[in-house]
This record gives sequence, structure tokens and C-alpha cells, in this order.
Amino acid sequence: MIKLSEGGAWLLNGTQVVEDGKDAEALLKSRLGYVPDKKEAAEHTIAYRILEAHNTSGNMEKLKLKFDKLTSHDITFVGIIQTARASGLEKFPIPYVLTNCHNSLCAVGGTINEDDHMFGLSCAKRYGGIYVPPHQAVIHQFAREMLAGCGKMILGSDSHTRYGALGTMAIGEGGGELVKQLLCQTYDVNMPGVVGVYLTGAPAKGVGPQDVALAIIGAVFANGYVKNKVMEFVGPGVGSLSADFRIGVDVMTTETTCLSSIWRTDEKIEEYFDIHGRKEEYQELNPGAVTYYDGMITVDLGSIKPMIAMPFHPSNTYTIEELKANLMDILEDCEKKALVSLDGAVDFTLKDKVRGGQLYVDQGIIAGCAGGGFENICAAADILKGKSIGPDEFTLSVYPASTPIYMELVKNGSVADLLGCGAVVKTAFCGPCFGAGDTPANNGFSIRHSTRNFPNREGSKLQSGQIASVALMDARSIAATAANKGYLTGADEIDVEYRGPKYFFDKTIYENRVFDSRGVADPSVEIKFGPNIKDWPAMSELPENLVLQVVSEIHDPVTTTDELIPSGETSSYRSNPLGLAEFTLSRKDPEYVGRAKAIQKAQKAVEAGSCPLEAVEELKGVMASIQAKYPEAGKGNVGFGSTIFAVKPGDGSAREQAASCQKVLGGWANIANEYATKRYRSNLINWGMLPFLIEDADTDLPFQNLDYIFVPDIRRAVEKKQGEIKAYVVRDTLKEFTLKLGDLTDDERSIILKGCLINYNRR
Repeated sequence: MIKLSEGGAWLLNGTQVVEDGKDAEALLKSRLGYVPDKKEAAEHTIAYRILEAHNTSGNMEKLKLKFDKLTSHDITFVGIIQTARASGLEKFPIPYVLTNCHNSLCAVGGTINEDDHMFGLSCAKRYGGIYVPPHQAVIHQFAREMLAGCGKMILGSDSHTRYGALGTMAIGEGGGELVKQLLCQTYDVNMPGVVGVYLTGAPAKGVGPQDVALAIIGAVFANGYVKNKVMEFVGPGVGSLSADFRIGVDVMTTETTCLSSIWRTDEKIEEYFDIHGRKEEYQELNPGAVTYYDGMITVDLGSIKPMIAMPFHPSNTYTIEELKANLMDILEDCEKKALVSLDGAVDFTLKDKVRGGQLYVDQGIIAGCAGGGFENICAAADILKGKSIGPDEFTLSVYPASTPIYMELVKNGSVADLLGCGAVVKTAFCGPCFGAGDTPANNGFSIRHSTRNFPNREGSKLQSGQIASVALMDARSIAATAANKGYLTGADEIDVEYRGPKYFFDKTIYENRVFDSRGVADPSVEIKFGPNIKDWPAMSELPENLVLQVVSEIHDPVTTTDELIPSGETSSYRSNPLGLAEFTLSRKDPEYVGRAKAIQKAQKAVEAGSCPLEAVEELKGVMASIQAKYPEAGKGNVGFGSTIFAVKPGDGSAREQAASCQKVLGGWANIANEYATKRYRSNLINWGMLPFLIEDADTDLPFQNLDYIFVPDIRRAVEKKQGEIKAYVVRDTLKEFTLKLGDLTDDERSIILKGCLINYNRR
């Protein structure tokens, strides 16, 4: 079904793959008549050409990228604009779209959510942006319909910023990286590796884009095959897929931990742009005649079957057929994974969902940037036409990804078919993807065509003893399950005739509601602030020496950003740095906030010019141990704060708050064996936090939770670009160990030295 090359691979004329190895030179010579230069052939990828066109450094090994457009939603744009305003923002220099698809319900926290929306509208007017009101479109669908263009690059403050199927290299990052673009700075990254995804054949009937995506994720996530690389989709199988199908696969590439994605383009993508009234944005993109990739994923589309990703990660994949054949064994494995993911806080089982040998689910949802596409919902409606989902526990909700899609589904009768079977059709909203809508009952099991199924991401609260869980599936199999009244059913198990209706895009819907400044700023517009919108607190520069207390120790194989700062109910506080910080690690380590605040008192004392040892009594013994070896430490040259250890933090969302909340509470660093994504590490740096690495010593760390760590001369080490940092565990004596900082650009070092990106831009 899916094959990974062991090394690099050559693609010849878009149709022949030659893997690196002992026979590669002979094969290349027999087919080409010569052995091409590997470095030169690597420059023939689509990705290389797009990156080269957007690079301002003159050095393709050290990229400094400027993007064509930016996009954010309503739980990120307030913080981004507030940061940029604090740094001197006067005008959006490139098109910046502010969508309102996360806090759309305006149902939690009084006026908070709509206050944020009014802030966004006033900023779009003042600084020259575009404002998309709630319920009009989810962020990524609007970007596909109105922003994407072949050969372009888009940066978004949401991890699923992926428009590669439309020929656009798009990257999801934390807000700090968008702030840099708003201030005419660059996105700095080493030239990423490029991995080919060679598609052959065509999908079988009933197989949808989520099935293909989950099969790929299952093959590459755990081994890091595409981590921080670009996935480039090529091969004859691309032509067998519609634009909508490609989009549905592409958006899920985020779950592989790749940096970005790009696809070759053809007449189907040209038709997509034509339908949306933007034909001028199309150009044909193909790799060169002889192209070298850093790896190759070969996917036989015809062999892929309906898939399911069981709790609690998109990579926990099985075919539905396999799950049914080994039901109790796989459910037992889910319980073992839950012991790790949930820390044994609640009892978790899905075995009680087995009825008469079949797996019963409580809820189905087709939604958002992954599931809410036109073809997905039409296919679901075809399956459910004339059927009933039944009057039992099972419910089905469908969220079209934009109002234009919704309108067309109304016109072609799909909405009537869905409502007629007992489903509920709602407006464009991202809530089911992050726990702000359709939370199941306690012990509920939901199947969703959405992006993620991390623990509690469906909205349950572990700290309140609640647990529900999500499995990811394609809309077609969700509809087949709904037609079977909640008993798990693959779409390949039913007989249905898919209509495949043509899509017609009505642009007047946006013309009637979306505010578009067309790049014209109006400085006379007053920004509207609600009472929850707060400025960032002042942050100190990196001190000469650091005393860090370890206030949380996480030994899960991967720690998601949802665990660092929960989604769902916290969303209303994204505009309030201090209010949001109270939720930091609340699901994973409820003691974290109190511990971080306790040691932060010492740093606040330093900043106020008083004695830190009086603020935190325990530090008297700590400093006595330190001064036995470093007698000069403590004379106005020591900063105090917290750090956490996690094996591999930062999988999942791009939300910068996973880092900024730690900083607001006095965090100076993270210590990790590795960072799950570039975007989380970048978030730490942009908030002035040291992204320390420690050798893979998860089970034998030199420190324990609540230990103090002394890092002498840390400021000088950052200034002098030291790769290895000497540190000490402080007990009665000092126990030395080594930390590493990894690769940092000069600008990143300056940001850390200044204390955060805001301070850096005030220099």
C-alpha cells in the first residue's frame, strides 16, 4: 500500500522512480545515458523553485523568506496584532486575512468573543486587511477559495495552513513568525529536505481523501520520515484525483510533522481556479525531467482501504476491516495507550461499545478544513439519501467549510438529504476540531472527519473526571456508519451510486459580507478593545546567569500543544495573556501554575530591586550552594524562573500560547530530548525562552522535578554562539551536566537575549 525509500530517490520524467543504492548509477546511466549531479537534480523540485523565488538571503542553504499573504483566525489574530502594535506596526505590508471561525459561537465568557471580532474588524480597517465574519468560512477554506495561487507562499497562524494541492506552499506557524512578516522581517529556516510522494493508480470506490491521508500518516509519523521537510506530491496518480480530493489529503500532511507541502498541478487545478473566478492564479507546476528527492513515499492509491485512526493520535491507524477482524485486541491496545496519554487519571475503555460483536459509536461529525469540503459532503448525502440515522444515542452533525459550499449543497439537494436522515447541518465552524462544540457525553466515542483526535480535544475535561474520545475517519465511512445507525461500517461495505455533482462558486456571498480594504489603511480608525483584551506584560532581558526550578516533568513519548495549553474552553482567554496562563498544563500537570508562580516571585523581586531570597525562602540554601563555587553569582547578575522537561514537546497546533503562557508565568526555558515540530521551538524562541536539548536520557535525567538548576554565564554562551552549555543541578553541592541549544540564527539569538520578540523589535 505504502513504501518508503531507505535513502534518497530520483524521479525521471515524472514517471520513473530510481532509489539511491548500489544499482542506482547503473540504472540512471541505462535510462539517461549519464549519471546526473545529485545537488543539481535536487534543485529541480517544485519546492526548491518556489523557495528560491521567495528567498531574500541569496543563500539557498540559509533561507530568509518573505511570504505573499498571511492568514489568522480569531484565537490568534488579537495576540499577533497586539505584539506587532507594541513593535511599531503602522500598516499591513501584504494581504492579511482575519477569519472568525474558532470563537464563532460567542457563547462562552460573555462579550469576550465578539469583542475580539470587533477588534479584528477595526484592525482590518486601520491597517488595511481583510475581515471574514463568523460563520462565513473556516480559515483554510477561505484561503483556498480566495488567496491561494500557484507558485505563491502563504504563512498562517494555524498548523493546518496547507494549500499545496493548489500549487501554494503554505506554512503554519506561531504568531511571532507572522509578526515578523508584518514588520517586514523574514522567516528564517535552513533549506528543508524535500520528500517525494509518488502516487500511482486511483482510489477504489468508497475511499476518500482522509483514508489516503491516514494511511500516509500511519506510515511516516513515528519514524519521523518527513519531520520538518516538504512533502512534494508527484506521479501519475495525482491526475486521478479531483481538486477537492487532493485538498483533503493535503490538509492532513500537518499530522506527519512536515514543514509544508506542494503538489504538481494540472487542468483540474486550473478548473478549480476558473470556478472560483481566479484563473490568472493558475500555472502548471511539475518537477524537472531529472529530480532528486531526499526520500520517496510510494503510494498505490488503488490498494488503500477505508481507514480509522483510533484514540489518541492521527497516526494510530488501522483499516476498518482490520479493526473489525481484531476488535478486542485493538481496543485493548487503545486502553494501554490511554494509560500513557491520560496518566491513569480516569478509567478508559471502548470495550463497552462492543454490541453483538460490532463497535457502536455515539457520534459522527463531518467538519472543518478537512471534512467540510463540497465533495465529501455530497458523497455523505448520497449514502444517507432516504436512510435514517435512528433515534438512539448516535447523532450526526455536518459543517460545510464555507457559506458558498453550504449554498451549493442547498441548491443541489444535499442538505435536504442530510436533514431528512436525521443529521444536523450547521454553519462553517472549527469547534469540533478543538473542543468548542459537539462534546460527546462522558465515555462517549465520536468518529470525525476532522484533523485531530488528541486526548480531550473533543472537549471533555480530564480534571473533572470526564473522558470521551475521537477516532478519525473519512466522511464516506462516517455516513456509512450513520446509515447503519451507529455501528461501525466502512464505505466499501455499502452499495451506493455517487452523483458527483459539479460545483458552482457564488462569489457574491463574500462580496456581500467580507470587509476587504484592498490594502488601503485608514489610520483614523480607532481600534476597539473589549475588557478582556490585555497587553503583554513587560519581560526582562536574559540575565547573565540563571537559576531555574524544574516545575513539571513529562515523560510521555510526545507532548502535544493541547496538553501544554488546552484548547476548547480556554479559547476565550487567548486575548488575555495573564488570564490564559492560568490554564497552562492544567490537564497534564495541575500543580504547574502554582509552582511556576512561586519561583516567579524571585524574578519579580529582582525586577523591583528587592531581594529575591526574601521573596522565596528556599533560595537561600540554593544560592549558598551556588556561591560556594561561583562566589560572584547573586550580585545583581542572576535571573530566576521555571523550566519544564518533556521528552518531545510541541506536536500539534501552531498556537504560540503553548510557549507564551510559560513565559508569562516566569518560564525561561524548556528542556527536551527533541522538539516535535519547528513551530513549537520557534514559539519558545520568539518568547525569549531557551530551547535546551539534553541527550536522550529520559529515564536517567540528572535532575528531578522541583530540583533547581544553575546555568552560569548563559548570556555570554548565547552571545558567543556556544553549542554546549554547562549547567548544574543544585543540591548540597553542584552536580554538572550538559545542555545544548541546537542551531540558532543570529536574529533568534538576539530575540532570546532581549527577552522576547517584542523587546527585540523595540531595540
